[in-house]
Parts: sequence; structure tokens; C-alpha cells
Amino acid sequence: QVYLEESGGGAVQAGGSLKLTCVDSGRTFSRRAMGWFRQAPGKEREFVATLMLSGGNKYYADSVKGRFTISRNSAKDTVYLQMNSLKPEDTAVYYCAAGSPILSALRNPSAYRSWGQGTQVVVSS
Repeated sequence: QVYLEESGGGAVQAGGSLKLTCVDSGRTFSRRAMGWFRQAPGKEREFVATLMLSGGNKYYADSVKGRFTISRNSAKDTVYLQMNSLKPEDTAVYYCAAGSPILSALRNPSAYRSWGQGTQVVVSS
């Protein structure tokens, strides 16, 4: 099993920054990627960013490219999402995910096997 726990959410004003943390405390199954998704009220869960654990390739949604950065501390089994220049439309519950998606499915939530409980991010204008 993989146990993912997110933290770091909160409320900020537009233009502000937050850093989300995801700790992977399980790791009994092999997974090739860890990523972040988000879900706003009344909307479907959407892809934000993914990091390939072998090779370190990173992929971002167009809506966050240049503002968000995904990174990893492998020694601590932790993945981060640094979010800068936040906008009100970034308001959502942010989820950490782990899995082994094929390249064409990186942005598909169903391609990820394990999920955290989520952390709320609220950006006010």
C-alpha cells in the first residue's frame, strides 16, 4: 500500500505563494510517477503536475506552467508543489497521487493508483 499525506494548503491573496507537501509513507508497490491533481467545487478532478521518479521528467498543465514547480526529496519520500503567482481560479482541493501511468495517460486521474486525502487551497482576489 501507499499512504500519501498532503499538507501546506491554506488561504492566500492573489499573487501569493504556497508550498504543498506530500509524504509517501507506504511504498510497498512500485510506482513510476507522483503527481498533483486538483478539484474545484462542481468540477472534475484535473491534472496539475507530475514528476517521473526515474529520470526526473516533469509535466505541467498549461494553466500552471511557469507558476508551479513540482519537486522531490527522495531521501524523505516527499514530493512538493511550489505554487507562485496564485490566482483565484487556482482555488481547489489539491490531491497527491502515485502510480505508473503511461506517457499518454499522465494527465488522467484514473491512471494513478493511490491518492491522499487532499489539502484545501483558497485564493482570494
